[in-house]
Amino acid sequence: MLNIFTLVNGRLFQEEIESLEELSKFQPIWVDLESPTLEEKRWVKQYFGLSIPEDAMDEDIEESARFYEEDNGDLHIRSDFLIADDEQPRTVRVAFILNLMNESLRSKGVLFSIHDEDVPVFRLLRLRARRAPGLIEDAREVLLKLFDADAEYSADTLEGIYDELEKVGKQVLSGDVTDALAGEVLGAIARQEDLNGRIRRNVMDTRRALSFMMRSRMLNAEQFEEARQILRDIESLDNHTAFLFDKINFLMDATVGFININQNKIIKIFSVASVALLPPTLIASIYGMNFQHMPELSREWGYPFALVLMVASALVPMWYFRKRGWLK
Repeated sequence: MLNIFTLVNGRLFQEEIESLEELSKFQPIWVDLESPTLEEKRWVKQYFGLSIPEDAMDEDIEESARFYEEDNGDLHIRSDFLIADDEQPRTVRVAFILNLMNESLRSKGVLFSIHDEDVPVFRLLRLRARRAPGLIEDAREVLLKLFDADAEYSADTLEGIYDELEKVGKQVLSGDVTDALAGEVLGAIARQEDLNGRIRRNVMDTRRALSFMMRSRMLNAEQFEEARQILRDIESLDNHTAFLFDKINFLMDATVGFININQNKIIKIFSVASVALLPPTLIASIYGMNFQHMPELSREWGYPFALVLMVASALVPMWYFRKRGWLK
């Protein structure tokens, strides 16, 4: 899918392009390619003179492979954007290409973005830019606003994680944690921990992209200050993710502690039962030795006497344990 965005009266308008002829009718400031076909890449190359690299969305982690400037002046930025899906949270690699130097190409002043699936941050920016005139001024502003929206999207997701952990915390701290409930709680905590980790990685990647933009001197003074403000927001998000990791660890430890308590209760019951049965076992062992001179063996009341003695020897320890509260 090839979408272009034009700036009209301070507002961003979207057009879906289905042919090279349609593309030539507009002067966009942003060209967004979602899972582009070979034909759409060919349109971009023919009209804008821009060749989209085959490895545009590779999962490289080296900074030199993700943030660099080509000899012709094209700036390349590969950044990750979060998708906080309830079932499968993930990050999507987006490749940005921006030509600010080469006057001979139609791509000058146009931001190109390439990605495999739709990104919530992109939808958020499109919605805001249609409603708020003057929000976008040029292609560099589009890129900055995308990173700003990404930081805000991460902040909203962190608030959602905190709300979910609050619900889990009430369940854990209620004190009545069964093994089944503990399993559900651990699953919920693990999901929130995974999402929190993805957010932390995402904001770290956004910080690297913004730092590259600031070093490349592509921003004017106002945009430079806006980038610094986004970095300050990201710093606060880092602190919040650290706080959530601490909360997650506390809830994890508390849940595992309740599981251990439940297991200890079961082990205590077996321990008490084994100790209570030791005296009857001892009596049965004594009368099972079959020595010749054992007075009770020749008496009529010998067998019931041994039975009563074994029952009494089991009840007395149980009474003592109950009195001490060891059976609770």
